[in-house]
Amino acid sequence: MNKFDEIIMGNELVLVDFFATWCGPCKMQAGILQQLKAEVGDSVTILKVDVDKNEELAAKARVQSIPTLMLFRHGEPVWRAMGVQSLETLKQVLLSK
Repeated sequence: MNKFDEIIMGNELVLVDFFATWCGPCKMQAGILQQLKAEVGDSVTILKVDVDKNEELAAKARVQSIPTLMLFRHGEPVWRAMGVQSLETLKQVLLSK
């Protein structure tokens, strides 16, 4: 089992941010994710995956544009979105899952 699988299996809720360092919208999303973490604390694990350094993982997750966010519960994908997601949207998604 690779490190990514260990993390998504070992934590109840894991929000994965597929991003690239050169991506402007990804930088916007990073700030929103920092706010989210400050508000929800340890109720969710936020994992950032650089698609340029993890091409195989991004391909396996079928990431076609960035940023792409995926939410996993006990290793199973329960939500996915492409493009920048607002703080309110992310909080609603977490509450619903």
